[in-house]
Amino acid sequence: MSTRPTPTPGAKMVYLIKRRPETSREELIAHWFANHMPNVIARNTQAKADGNPSASHYVATLFDEQPDGALDGNRLVWDGAAQLWYDAPLPHPAGPSGEPPRDTFQEKVHPYWPWATQEYVAVDGPLPLNPPTLNPPFPCTRSGFVKQVSLVPVRAGVDPQALFDHWLDVHLPNVVETLKKVGGFRYVVSLSLDMANAPYAGMPELYFPDVATQQAFWAEIKPDGFQNFADAENTVRFRCGTEMVGVE
Repeated sequence: MSTRPTPTPGAKMVYLIKRRPETSREELIAHWFANHMPNVIARNTQAKADGNPSASHYVATLFDEQPDGALDGNRLVWDGAAQLWYDAPLPHPAGPSGEPPRDTFQEKVHPYWPWATQEYVAVDGPLPLNPPTLNPPFPCTRSGFVKQVSLVPVRAGVDPQALFDHWLDVHLPNVVETLKKVGGFRYVVSLSLDMANAPYAGMPELYFPDVATQQAFWAEIKPDGFQNFADAENTVRFRCGTEMVGVE
């Protein structure tokens, strides 16, 4: 009998980001890092000082332009995801962030909604971080890995809780065993806390030292019935090699 990993306390709020048609990838990255992340850091610093909910950790993932089955025409379905860890889920807002825009980044992307998730760290491999010393330490970047992010919907007619139970009790141990066998080093699963306002049921993140190890994982993984609960046809997968870190 497998043992479920202990969930991370609190909630991980995920914000899926999609750039506007006229926005280049370079513009997206520049304005996200230079204009938006410092604003988010400042707002969280002030919120913490005021005794209001604030993020204890803030990471933004940039999806590569050559994804594994994540294209809408010739554009990515999503360009990236921001993740912020709070003591409790934030209330679902009446409207999305970015309406009206508060900075140039929000002018360059479509308005975005919060996605409340519960995080499970199944394989806790290290993600070293070396903040700059000649500039402010945050925001900063880290790379040197291949990260796969999947966005998984529940299959039509399936109770989301049945998907979550199978994921944690059957699929997760299978992934952990395979990941360790091929040399992957980190596996994190985030499951929706509020399916009524969730774009997907869950988001697994797999970390590998290189593309060859990622390919070995997919060659090695054995079926475990996950496809009976998850909507495989509408699952989208992204590859990425850089994270932007705002609060560590």
